[in-house]
Amino acid sequence: MKLEKRSSGEAEETPVQKAPSGKKPVVVYIMILFIAAFLLMALSFFMHQRSNTEALGQLQNSVSAMQEIQDTQDKIIHLQEELSQLKGQAEDLEKQLSEAKNETEAASKNTEAMTALYILQQQYAAADYDACRQTMQRMEDDGLVGLLSKDGIDGVTSPSQRYQQLKEAVLNK
Repeated sequence: MKLEKRSSGEAEETPVQKAPSGKKPVVVYIMILFIAAFLLMALSFFMHQRSNTEALGQLQNSVSAMQEIQDTQDKIIHLQEELSQLKGQAEDLEKQLSEAKNETEAASKNTEAMTALYILQQQYAAADYDACRQTMQRMEDDGLVGLLSKDGIDGVTSPSQRYQQLKEAVLNK
């Protein structure tokens, strides 16, 4: 039969190849896949950008909070330093107050001793020797005799010497 076909002289019909219509849908399919992939990548990018923005916002909040904490700690340190300075000043003032109280007490005792000596002189001048003895006893009991000054001013008898003179005079009478 093969021979017959060749010999029959009939023109053999060559099959005309049709343009493959199957390739066109593959190209469209591939384009759709590329577009879908591009859209997914764009979606992923925007989601990642949003996530980064949120993380950056949280980081900025954390930094702000840390700065506030640092400012607060600086204020606390400054206040503690100021407190320690004020405590030192308070201690100094308490020492000064204590010294002033001691000086006041000493001055008060000296005044009391001088007043007792004046009373003794007045009692001696009035010749009230019993009262003189009581005053001298009270002065010695209260320790006022040791507070009388031993220094005289411009040739005036010192209070300590005057007490000794009055004591001898009263004891001799």
